[in-house]
Amino acid sequence: MVKQAPIAVIAGGGDLPGLVIRSAMEQGRDVVTIAIKGEADASLSAFNPVELGWGQIGKLFSTLKSNGVQDVVLIGAVRKRPDFTSILGDFGTIWRLPRIIKAVVGGDDHLLVKVAGIFEREGLHVVGAHEVAPGLVASPGHVAGPTPDAKALSDMKLAIEAVDAVGRLDIGQGAVAVGARVVAVEGAEGTDAMLERVAGLRANGRVRSKGAAGVLVKCSKPQQDLRLDMPTVGPETIQKASDAQLKGVCVEAGRVLVAHRDEVERLCDELGVFLYGCTRDEDFEAGER
Repeated sequence: MVKQAPIAVIAGGGDLPGLVIRSAMEQGRDVVTIAIKGEADASLSAFNPVELGWGQIGKLFSTLKSNGVQDVVLIGAVRKRPDFTSILGDFGTIWRLPRIIKAVVGGDDHLLVKVAGIFEREGLHVVGAHEVAPGLVASPGHVAGPTPDAKALSDMKLAIEAVDAVGRLDIGQGAVAVGARVVAVEGAEGTDAMLERVAGLRANGRVRSKGAAGVLVKCSKPQQDLRLDMPTVGPETIQKASDAQLKGVCVEAGRVLVAHRDEVERLCDELGVFLYGCTRDEDFEAGER
């Protein structure tokens, strides 16, 4: 069997990069870990990362080339966009600066696709986390927790429509519907902050229901390049959904990642929050219970 070339994981924040690295290593691949300075999680130290700042683009590409890297995964949160116009970088950054600056103009999808293009012009192949770590990809149907009832399925359908609308505008990847009403959509603040906002709406009486009600839906954007910024849920998502008194979390099967799946399923059962994998065109009425 021919050994595959090393793969590079360029890591932002959160623990998802570590999960992807471990999956690649379990498949027998050598991994070059690049930790983005000021963004990557400290836990990546276990993988002997090369830590690079935004002004070290030249060193980044020379590191990848010297290690024989052909495939690159871009994974993890970046809290704020780099301002390359204010960076006095290395020579490799400076001569690439016009195309880099051009890349940071536009929405998130626009930015990520342009960044992927920069890597591809260097002869590298950008691959998605789902290709390297297929075990993280959400599966279809009821996964854990209570079985969703008819009201939950109805809220699910409505929230999917809302996510589709905001996704087409490159705004966000999540929405919450409660009692046949969309009460929140995800913006730049992210899913966790949106769920905290829903919990606040519950607390001040702006969203009323007897007991748990409503569903969080996470889907990829309709136009999304799945190699880049694939939406993710994890244990904290389930906990915050419970705090917001939601009945469950619905994720788009095959197009959303589930981090720490065992812990997610344990929390769903413990907190009474369902996890369900849906498709955009699913006939929820046919599945009502």
